Amino acid sequence: MSKDPFRTRDHVADFDDIVADIVARSAATRAALPMLADVAYGPHEAERLDLFFPEGPRKDLPVHIFIHGGYWRMFTRSEYSYIAEMVTSAGAIAVVIDYALMPAVRMAAIVDQVRRARQWVLDNIAGHGGDPGRLSVSGHSAGAHLATFLFNEGSAHPPSAALLLGGLYDLKPLQHSFLKPLIGLTDTEVEAFSPMSKSHSPRTKVTVLVGERETKPFHQQASLFADRLTGQGLGVSKGVLEGRNHMDSVRDLGLRGTIAGDWLHDVVVTG
Repeated sequence: MSKDPFRTRDHVADFDDIVADIVARSAATRAALPMLADVAYGPHEAERLDLFFPEGPRKDLPVHIFIHGGYWRMFTRSEYSYIAEMVTSAGAIAVVIDYALMPAVRMAAIVDQVRRARQWVLDNIAGHGGDPGRLSVSGHSAGAHLATFLFNEGSAHPPSAALLLGGLYDLKPLQHSFLKPLIGLTDTEVEAFSPMSKSHSPRTKVTVLVGERETKPFHQQASLFADRLTGQGLGVSKGVLEGRNHMDSVRDLGLRGTIAGDWLHDVVVTG
């Protein structure tokens, strides 16, 4: 029987080792960087975010939101604090957000939470030394999917730049994957929340990345979505991360001197 192309563990032999590494890196980041933890952006217990700051004076700094992946059903912001190392090294405030997980909530609730987290940033980040007019966003896997809802048609105040890593932009194939009994995406959710079928703001410059060793559907979706955004008038950069898979690519995102990390640094600085 062939392996499910969407089940990451089937294709990343050291999945658990990478997760353990990023958890350890995140703990070290929280111990080392100035931060404000567990900030509520809404009433739900999952509606929390962490702010990480570069050293030095804080005034009109760029701001970057990171949205974690996990097929909308696993992980929390605490596993991804390490992303703040790269963001703060670029002189920006890092905002690492949480959202409630499926199947306890449905996709509509998660998209709403991500949008409200962004609104909290717009409304409050100036009080922490950030410039809400210099906002960029990144996301990995399901987080890349969610990031698109900050700059799709009708989004107020879209970010100036977005980095989408290993993302999912057409949800239909997931209805027939290992996720079917776990999150049970409905036809209505597929139609309403597939970025491939949406229009997007030309005000956002988008970087679409995929690891060379990711499975075929991730390459196909990255290519098709980048082409769709280009056709809608967005400035789009595409990249394939040599030798990287679905998990070591996101680990690289927080590491200086890696291709993924350099892409993120450039998005934060130029966005």
